Amino acid sequence: MDFSASESQAEVIRMASDISHKSLTEFITDSAYQAAEKIILDQRLFMVSSDILNHFSEILDRPEQDNEGLKDLFSSSSPWDSNDVKKT
Repeated sequence: MDFSASESQAEVIRMASDISHKSLTEFITDSAYQAAEKIILDQRLFMVSSDILNHFSEILDRPEQDNEGLKDLFSSSSPWDSNDVKKT
């Protein structure tokens, strides 16, 4: 891979790699990988084969089943809803 950066961008990237105790290559690779992973995970459109889509559709069409764990989870209050939390 080859890319260009402005002088100010390169300076900030070098500074961040120094702070992270990583080589410039390692810092750029890690940062680009994390950004790419986030973009992929945040996508809302997934391209899948017809077999996978059919299997997923079958799962969605199954009758619902009781899940005690989820019932317990959704019936309990959240930690931030607790009266023990001091409000400012």
